[in-house]
Amino acid sequence: MPRSPAPHPPASDPFQDASPSAPRLQHRHIEVFRAVMLAGGVTGAAGLLFSSQPTVSRDLARMEQLLGYPLFERVQGRLRPNARALALWEEVQRSWQGLDRVIDRAVALSRPQAARINVLSMPALSHALLPAALAQMQQAQGPVAVSVATQESPLLQQWMAAQRYDLGLTEQGEAPAGTRAVALPAVDEVAVLPAGHPLARKKKLQPADFDGQAFISLAEGDPYRSEIDQVFTDAGVARQMLLDTHSAVAVCAMVQNGLGLAIVNPFTAQACMGQGLVQRPLAFSIPFRTQVLLPLHRAAVPEVDALVTALGQAAASLPTYNAQHAGSR
Repeated sequence: MPRSPAPHPPASDPFQDASPSAPRLQHRHIEVFRAVMLAGGVTGAAGLLFSSQPTVSRDLARMEQLLGYPLFERVQGRLRPNARALALWEEVQRSWQGLDRVIDRAVALSRPQAARINVLSMPALSHALLPAALAQMQQAQGPVAVSVATQESPLLQQWMAAQRYDLGLTEQGEAPAGTRAVALPAVDEVAVLPAGHPLARKKKLQPADFDGQAFISLAEGDPYRSEIDQVFTDAGVARQMLLDTHSAVAVCAMVQNGLGLAIVNPFTAQACMGQGLVQRPLAFSIPFRTQVLLPLHRAAVPEVDALVTALGQAAASLPTYNAQHAGSR
């Protein structure tokens, strides 16, 4: 009776054959291979690795054994990389460059200038308050990279709630979800006038000084527009109201061109001073309140604290809100 053929052994699966305890290439083998390629031989590689020639030769032979193929030809006592070694060398170089970038980045993060603060600011404050604060911060901290984006409400609040920026700079109000607010010192709004205007001779302006004057106003719906209008309504003062705009910077530009008088926040007034524009304090107080918004769920950038401090110092450098005048209106 013929014997049945012996069953074929199952095909080996290299993935199944491998086990956690099976010998495999180590980082040390790649390091030795790289050193041999850089030095052109085992002796030079031993010097690069602060090792001995026998140790490097043994590690290289073990690497070839684990791979199952040679990487070098031995020609008259010298090593010559073969095609497989050259192909592997290209990959090792790419990987080492990536590792070098990781190391460089890790070292750079220890330097203040490697940090980057992403700021979202109201346009008016990015033009005036923020530059002064950045200058103070750099004097105290040295160079710090800052990226500034501008946006008006309510998008500014939405973007801060979405944790998209390290710091928000806006007028005072309720902090959006996911943020905390840090109030900056309140400051008094000021009058801005063309340099040659007769009222520029006065040290301080009363509501009555604006009677009959061409007045450039903030746009309807602006909370400061409403507060300013209320002051003149209470004083029975009628102004010529021909121009209005959403932008305090645009207000100052119109004043510079002799189109009228205005009342704006002191940061914008200070930034636009000169070139035919002067500012004068008011005999009454209209407080301009600003705040910093800080995200609660975004990775902290240590340099943000220095910028918050500088913003407070820049705000406090101007005449602060006079509550006594406000109560006497």
